[in-house]
Amino acid sequence: MGMLWASPFTSNKQWMLLAFNQLSDFVVHTGERRGYRGSSVEPQQHHDADEAEKSLSRSEPLKKHQQRPTGKKSNCCSDCGKIFNSSVKLKIHQRTHTGQKSYSCNQCGKSFTTSSQLTLHQRIHTGDKPYSCDQCGKSFTTSSQLTLHQRIHTGDKPYSCGQCGKSFIQSSNLTVHQRRHTGEKPYSCDQCGKSFVKSDQLTVHQRIHTGEKPYSCDQCGNSFTTSSILTVHQRTHTGDKPYSCGQCGKSFGQSIQLTLHQRTHTGEKPFGCDQCGKGFTLSSCLKSHQRIHTGDKPYSCDQCGKSFITSSQLTVHQRTHTGEKPFSCDQCGKRYSDKRSLIRHRKIHT
Repeated sequence: MGMLWASPFTSNKQWMLLAFNQLSDFVVHTGERRGYRGSSVEPQQHHDADEAEKSLSRSEPLKKHQQRPTGKKSNCCSDCGKIFNSSVKLKIHQRTHTGQKSYSCNQCGKSFTTSSQLTLHQRIHTGDKPYSCDQCGKSFTTSSQLTLHQRIHTGDKPYSCGQCGKSFIQSSNLTVHQRRHTGEKPYSCDQCGKSFVKSDQLTVHQRIHTGEKPYSCDQCGNSFTTSSILTVHQRTHTGDKPYSCGQCGKSFGQSIQLTLHQRTHTGEKPFGCDQCGKGFTLSSCLKSHQRIHTGDKPYSCDQCGKSFITSSQLTVHQRTHTGEKPFSCDQCGKRYSDKRSLIRHRKIHT
């Protein structure tokens, strides 16, 4: 601390103020308090200065001053600059940069960055579902899954579209929906460039290129690209037709089949061609029809090069090369390469 300087005309009161100011600067930056033994300050002045020091050290401005950044950013990520309120959170965050996954499953070997992620994963193996719905009893592995489920009972849809007002149970559903308005398709196939609204749509699409069919029927061994297609297929074995028409009672294995059937009662053809005005019950039928106007034939035979408007036409054509005739008459056993030919044949028996 520097030496005090005062002129001969400085009063005791002014002299004490000078001492107090220097002491204030010293305490602010060091937080240190010292006695002044050997000083020429009178005992009462010493007492007053000490009290002033105490007052200053307790003051709010001092606290704020001492909390100012000093150049050292504690709990700050050196990679991205993000700041955390604890060293534990910083340590967990840094694993996103290093790729470190310290917690491994002892059953399948999969690794995770946090112990809580591992705990959730292990419930896949144990089947543990500790969160139960108090209305229907259904159980879930995480509390967030239960929260979403409970909205089915309450009807709560807290996420609303700002353009059309449609509401959703979870924010991810709203995000996907909004892409219908914007036309955004952020997931692109790196082989053919086709884009999709959802990542799972891209995953299913890529199986066309890889030939992967991970879902197999345990009765006939037939494989499929999605679990939903397998479910529909299995109904051909069980005969299950869970979708019934309220007008005629006819049942169907798929909900889309019921929807199409109901249009035979209503006469509804919601998809119209903008060139000739012809209406269709399905958007896919309209799309195929429009190719008549454009001349587009996107499905080509890899053996002879002939092209077709629809994939089903290509499939029927390829049977001329393979000799396959999967449709057989249940009365005489005669076989055909396409269903339409079989239907024409059956008229002979009737």
